Amino acid sequence: MKNILVPIGASDNAVSNLQYAIDLAQEVDAYVYVISVFQEFSKVGGLSKVNTILKEDSENRLDEVLSMVNKRDVTVIAHPIKGSVVETINRFNKHVPVDLMVLSPRSNSIREEVYLGNTSGKIMKQTNIPILVVPEGAIFEQPKTILMAFKNGQFDHKKMLEPLRKFTKNFGTEINVLHVETPESTEEMKKVSEVLTKMQSSYTTTENATTFQAVLEHFRSHNPDMLCVVRRKRGFFKKLWEKNVVLKKEFHTSKPLLVLRVQE
Repeated sequence: MKNILVPIGASDNAVSNLQYAIDLAQEVDAYVYVISVFQEFSKVGGLSKVNTILKEDSENRLDEVLSMVNKRDVTVIAHPIKGSVVETINRFNKHVPVDLMVLSPRSNSIREEVYLGNTSGKIMKQTNIPILVVPEGAIFEQPKTILMAFKNGQFDHKKMLEPLRKFTKNFGTEINVLHVETPESTEEMKKVSEVLTKMQSSYTTTENATTFQAVLEHFRSHNPDMLCVVRRKRGFFKKLWEKNVVLKKEFHTSKPLLVLRVQE
């Protein structure tokens, strides 16, 4: 885990979210890249001045947030980047391979009933980078336990599990596996890749209609420091993929949520 990316929006939570990423980066010896995205207008019609102002506003926002965090001894690199948020992140990832992206649940939304805001939801759906959704105002603490829930136990690419490997190596984190069997499960999906079995501390199977329901049922009994799910097209967020905004009544966790990349 060498490169951690933190997109910042207008949320008041930007400072604590960046501080969380910096504190994590200090522990795992990583760089932190901070980006503020601005949308540039067509230069036709004399809008050049508007574009200049938008870029300056983005730079000022970065300076403001950076002035309010303790960088410790971490290398923090900040850039204002033009474009749409998702396109910008995917483009950035091609030039600087991102090992983990730290997101605030609500980058712009001020609605208290919202867990995952529109921008964060888009990023979750339309990028394929490991994401750590950090609760608002959270302070970094080494996770002692992670509850990892999934339906398909096949993890053929080691890179999928790299964030978990980093947590176990650096913090001695216990990985408690919750393998969910649903009516859609096949015999192949019920098998678990050896790369994960070597990493896990405990293994539990459960029968539920969806992975989502299994997490709701078992989360309290495990009481983990972090929840981990897998970004698959028919995985944990299947129910929530229909829209970008996720309300707290649909899903909410007060613990960090680690979302692994989809299997390529």
